Amino acid sequence: MGTVPFDDPVMAALARAAGPCALKSERRRSPYEALASAIAHQQLTGKAAATILGRFRALYPHGRLPAPEELLDTPDEALRAVGFSRAKAAALRDLAAKTLDGTVPPRAKLARLPDDAIVERLTEVRGVGRWTVEMFLIFTLGRPDVLPVDDYGVRNGFRIAYRKRELPAPKRLAAFGERWAPHRSTAAWYLWRAVDLHREGRL
Repeated sequence: MGTVPFDDPVMAALARAAGPCALKSERRRSPYEALASAIAHQQLTGKAAATILGRFRALYPHGRLPAPEELLDTPDEALRAVGFSRAKAAALRDLAAKTLDGTVPPRAKLARLPDDAIVERLTEVRGVGRWTVEMFLIFTLGRPDVLPVDDYGVRNGFRIAYRKRELPAPKRLAAFGERWAPHRSTAAWYLWRAVDLHREGRL
């Protein structure tokens, strides 16, 4: 997405320190695949989630993610055996069912909807909240103007960049972030980078 020239001097300085925005989206992933992966990653480290997803794929031919129909035909015992909790197994089943009934539509159809409509639609899936859909909007659909104000990293990055003592309340951050439109996804990326730069002693 490159470096966006923010009018906000603090964000502009952060963009200069961090360099060009390297935000990329996984444009080949279907909504079903992206949300299945997101559910698997919830409350786990990336390494633990990758291990469980590897075992999950190994249940199916060619080690691929199962089609929704295949997932619904998989016994709960098998899902639990690869490491999914009961709640995650139930969420994956609900995702599969809602993909088949059209609640979670194909990517091409979903891409025609505005952000708020996608959030409303996909949060109907068990275990999928607003934050998960916002990550989907940024990293799968490549939407340019999403600010995940409930994200701890974004809030902490704001605290660091703007030299605040406390994390901003989500509503306050949302109001403040209106000045970054229509590049709020890029702003979120820079706020995540602010945390990294601070850890490295560069901010």
